[in-house]
Amino acid sequence: MAAFRRLRLGQLTAPEAAVFVSGVASMGLEILAGRIVAPQFGSSIYTWGSIIGVFLAALSLGYHYGGKRAAHRASLQRLSWLFLGTAAYVALLIFASDLLLASTATLPLPSRFASLPAITLLFGPPTYLLGFVSPYAAELSGTEAVGEASGRVYALGTVGSIIGAFGTTFFLIPAFGVEVIGFLFGVLLVVTAVSMTLPSIDRDPLFATIGVTVLLVAAVGSGAIGFSTGGNVVYQTQTPYQELEVADSGDTRTLYLDGQRHSAMNLNDPDRYVFEYTRYFHMPYLFAEDPDDIDRVLFVGGGGFSGPKRFASEYNATIDVVEIDPMVIDTAKEYFDVEESDQLNIHNADGRQFLRETNHTYDLIVLDAYKKDKVPFQLTTVEFMQLTNDRLSEDGILFANIISAPNGPASEFYRAEYRTMQQVYPQVYGFPTAGPGVVQNIEVVATKNDALISESELHDRNAERDIGIDLSDEIGNYDREHPGEDVPILRDDHAPVDALMDPMVGQRYVIEQVSDNETTPAD
Repeated sequence: MAAFRRLRLGQLTAPEAAVFVSGVASMGLEILAGRIVAPQFGSSIYTWGSIIGVFLAALSLGYHYGGKRAAHRASLQRLSWLFLGTAAYVALLIFASDLLLASTATLPLPSRFASLPAITLLFGPPTYLLGFVSPYAAELSGTEAVGEASGRVYALGTVGSIIGAFGTTFFLIPAFGVEVIGFLFGVLLVVTAVSMTLPSIDRDPLFATIGVTVLLVAAVGSGAIGFSTGGNVVYQTQTPYQELEVADSGDTRTLYLDGQRHSAMNLNDPDRYVFEYTRYFHMPYLFAEDPDDIDRVLFVGGGGFSGPKRFASEYNATIDVVEIDPMVIDTAKEYFDVEESDQLNIHNADGRQFLRETNHTYDLIVLDAYKKDKVPFQLTTVEFMQLTNDRLSEDGILFANIISAPNGPASEFYRAEYRTMQQVYPQVYGFPTAGPGVVQNIEVVATKNDALISESELHDRNAERDIGIDLSDEIGNYDREHPGEDVPILRDDHAPVDALMDPMVGQRYVIEQVSDNETTPAD
């Protein structure tokens, strides 16, 4: 055992360094898993629960079988092989993660368990191999006291996990793409494997090291194979919150967030709407007693800033936009012709926190921060709706862009949000945008005015008022059906948003796309 004490990396022996690196790699890959899986399966609580569960199960199996074999098989050379095997699998993840994800997406499983096979296939094997490291290192530690050896191994592994978690979250993901981060972890594993065998290295480990290194370089150099969002990708990055991509197809530029279309812009006419649902943003100008009284508007959620840009050019109103993701703001300015001005103000903050701290009163609040597979629950509850009510003027209006179905099993989130708004606002109106039954954008208007406004009255106001857009077709989707009591009222202490959205998983999401004189479905 004295030999192991002479093999020091800084203040750590080689086995101890192996434990530390395994902690960094396992937790780093766990954080990275969320970014790899999200475009295919979303980032709901079910996805993250599956990621955590798979990593814990794989590590436990590795600990178990590694512990059984450690007394007879533990050696620095075998530790080296474990790291090389893990690095080789990481190369596979870099190259073929999209294909592996797609191959499991069609399995006939309940939607909340849909991501489990993919996560197991992608991250179970490398995590299992890393689980062997700790018991092997404890056996090689040279410490006779079992408690002391295991305690030091646990401590080093945990410290490595902390560094892997914080480093990946706060430094790697904001700075690099998924492929580069995977490559960096692969290189770390290869370097650690080599250090286990120095100062000399046998022929087989040498060739294996060269082979795995070539695999990593080839994987990151060729890029991942799989499925593109479509069009010519002009910009792509990992933000602190999501995967972001800007792609051009014909004269349309689209912003994708975690693989889902979020906003679009006509390159020839940047203020022209591309998606039909954005036209509904103007509906509050028909619900208002006097549209000229809408002097200050808040958009919660920016994306490609389609609505805020149009409002700033169309109306004599001050437009505030609060967007939590700073890179979405930067992207909107760089690729979607967004410019701040005295009329258009952009704030990088959480929507609820901004409303809690602002001293402004708004005539209209547009809630546009929901995605098909990821909804910040804190922006859905009675308490949040009351906060919006408090920040609205006496006749203020709340407008919410909700992704759900208007009826059927996939309508639970819409109906729960509708019912939740009714706890605060006297009148609530729904406007489906793509027909019955399918998952779509549903626009909800909530007013502080007790008087019910009928569909015919909206048509009259649309004919009489010059609000810069004709909404006669949109008014035809007027829906006043009450949601029923089979859905919960969402509250801060109980907002099962993920469970309510679960029936939407795997269903077709229809966004009506605006053409010159008509709307056409765009899946």
